[in-house]
Amino acid sequence: MLFLRFAILAASLVLTTASAAPTDPREGAEYTVLSVAQPSQTAGRKVEVIEFFMYHCPFCHALEPTLAQWVKKQGDNIIFKRIHIPYQGASDPESHLFLTLQAMGKSEVYQAAVLDAVGEIVRRKRSETLTEQEILDVAHKLPGIDQAAFTDTWNSFGVKTLLNRLPGVVSNGYKVNSTPTVVVDGKYVTSPGQVSETTHTRDQRQLFQETMQVLDALITKVQRSK
Repeated sequence: MLFLRFAILAASLVLTTASAAPTDPREGAEYTVLSVAQPSQTAGRKVEVIEFFMYHCPFCHALEPTLAQWVKKQGDNIIFKRIHIPYQGASDPESHLFLTLQAMGKSEVYQAAVLDAVGEIVRRKRSETLTEQEILDVAHKLPGIDQAAFTDTWNSFGVKTLLNRLPGVVSNGYKVNSTPTVVVDGKYVTSPGQVSETTHTRDQRQLFQETMQVLDALITKVQRSK
């Protein structure tokens, strides 16, 4: 599976004659719509928002503070979830770590710490392909982690079943092929890379803010349809 980062897309921008407007995004420009909507967990006016990411992705790491602030600001408007892209397939150790922490109810607690730790390994070894032992070493150094509970959960049938199913969920269901990507209400898909194609923004901080504006508009769009 090929994973394009939004920075790489700068070399092949899709030019558009229409003016870019993150606060009033257009289908086919700042966002796309899945041909087959995926089931979403919603309650009342709450809207499901899923970030597809990878721990080793530097742009996921860079986006995290902005995204975390946006999620906090949204409050009860959304149900926020994450799905880790299985970079190495059904045996991907990074996804295995995420699913384990998620099953323990600790994935959000350790999100920033794992992004930092994995990012440091990638920079040091100059490779995005981490071994299971490298990922386990990251987990064992997480502050306050219950080592016995972690090991039991890592080896559990439930986590391994989810890990085996993950590639199909990502590629066949949501059809995500880049990180970071965000899916709203199981059907609206956007990303910093997609937003940059129409706004042509090169400043990373501004681009992230524009992406949040697109998400704001999509949340409003979904809520108005409820």
